[in-house]
Amino acid sequence: MFRRREPVPFAFLAEADRFRSNVTPPPRTRASFGETAGRWLLGLTLVAGLVGSLILAMPALSTPSSTPTQHSQASQGR
Repeated sequence: MFRRREPVPFAFLAEADRFRSNVTPPPRTRASFGETAGRWLLGLTLVAGLVGSLILAMPALSTPSSTPTQHSQASQGR
């Protein structure tokens, strides 16, 4: 008469939408001044390192425009 439902290994997931808890999670604790200052210091250190490496790499990435290009005599056909 009645068909039995096939057992599902994760049947509790199918029932999760029907379950409602009346327990509220505890409020989040605020970070202390030392933790906040440490996070800011770490962030500033990372940003300063990236900016410093970019500044130091700029001369290596630029091409010299004031020096004339030198060609070998072999390229001139002599």
